[in-house]
Amino acid sequence: MRSLASERPPGDASALFELGGVHDSLGLETDAIPYYRAAIEAGLEGERATRVFIQLASTLRNVGASAEAVSILESAPSLGNDDDARQAFLALALYDEGRYGDALRTALLALIPTLDGYKRALKAYAEELPGTFPARQ
Repeated sequence: MRSLASERPPGDASALFELGGVHDSLGLETDAIPYYRAAIEAGLEGERATRVFIQLASTLRNVGASAEAVSILESAPSLGNDDDARQAFLALALYDEGRYGDALRTALLALIPTLDGYKRALKAYAEELPGTFPARQ
């Protein structure tokens, strides 16, 4: 991938995104993060522009930075077709932050549109879940 990326202009957002993905796939999450950040800074466009936020947040969560992952996923621009994935990764990051009610609510609200029935009841139950925050030490 480095060889392919070197064929692109320096700072090419798509090449940076793909390099981040390769590092992630190889289990080199810490090395992937700067590539994702650089791709965002370089103005990544199209489908990759929506996915870079999910991949960066997921990677941050994997290295123990779940609070930053939550922040990124909550403030990410509209992700269109990938919004369900954003919600799933947000639920995981919220859970890691000890925000169990928020995690379950997020997961349920993402699931509800896919159901044939019980939407109204489940939405009401999800909205009744208390917000939870980790205990301060």
